[in-house]
Amino acid sequence: MPTDLLLPQSRGSNTELAVRAEELGYDGLWLGELWGSSSVVELTDIANHTDTVDIGTAIVNVFSRTPAVLAMTAASLARVSDGRFRLGVGTSTRKAVEDLHGMAWNDPNPVRRAHETIELTKAFLEGDGRVEYEGEIFDVRDFPSLNVDVPIYHAALGKANRRVVARLCDGWIPHNVPFPDLEDEFEYIVEQMGEAGRDATIDVAPYVPAAVSDDPDEARDTIRGHVAYYVGNGRGYERAVAQRFPDGAAAVAEAWRDGDRAAAAGNVTDEMVDALGVAGTPGQARDQFREIAAIDCVSRPMVTIPSNADDRIVERTIEELAPARY
Repeated sequence: MPTDLLLPQSRGSNTELAVRAEELGYDGLWLGELWGSSSVVELTDIANHTDTVDIGTAIVNVFSRTPAVLAMTAASLARVSDGRFRLGVGTSTRKAVEDLHGMAWNDPNPVRRAHETIELTKAFLEGDGRVEYEGEIFDVRDFPSLNVDVPIYHAALGKANRRVVARLCDGWIPHNVPFPDLEDEFEYIVEQMGEAGRDATIDVAPYVPAAVSDDPDEARDTIRGHVAYYVGNGRGYERAVAQRFPDGAAAVAEAWRDGDRAAAAGNVTDEMVDALGVAGTPGQARDQFREIAAIDCVSRPMVTIPSNADDRIVERTIEELAPARY
């Protein structure tokens, strides 16, 4: 099974780390984008310094780039990487969309925007002839498709967004869906594919937040901080966690929104850490990661470095969970 790595966003440059990850046997390298660094620019540099590893965005949001820009970006990265690029998109959070990008979150709604963005991006990339599209958000006409095959992954959580995966996408990137619930959540996608009459294989590439340390408590606290950040900042993440941990998710979110980050992290229970991440000594972490990789629907587990991890944990985690260690 391929093992992928989500490179940390907190570093100034990830190219050197990406080269090292390729040497360690990682099959795919992904990079997110929130604020401070362009994943597109960084991945272009990574593509030019690596040879065989897949690269992808996990994720760029569907608000800040038009489908035409996404299609041009995907086609360009596919070209400079010799076909190794995968486009991962998602809605991001209301906080990022409204307060950072200054855009309307409900215009008409994030799921509709995701659907039209992915559908139109696919048409621009793979369509035959000139693209014509009329939707609620986008209305375009008379530009030729780029004739490039780029897999599109969607970071969907709720049912409506998972229907977008079922109808349009090549891959699903779940995050903060408790791992014991992953198969049931994916089964809904399979059912929706059947209802839509679509016959396709969908990669499941879950974020696997991971922290490795000789001190298991330190590693687990890193995962607590990661979970608290996402549950506190995004209602979708809160709802995903709340499906298994309703009281825990509510306590984390309430503390975070009250400005008490330490209390929010403290409200992430041991059971939540076990269901939402990998944490411990090298041997413990590898065993936990193997269990997640063995889930039937999982095809590309993504070692995910929490943004709150210090450099020592970053390096140790990437080294110890690399395919070369198994």
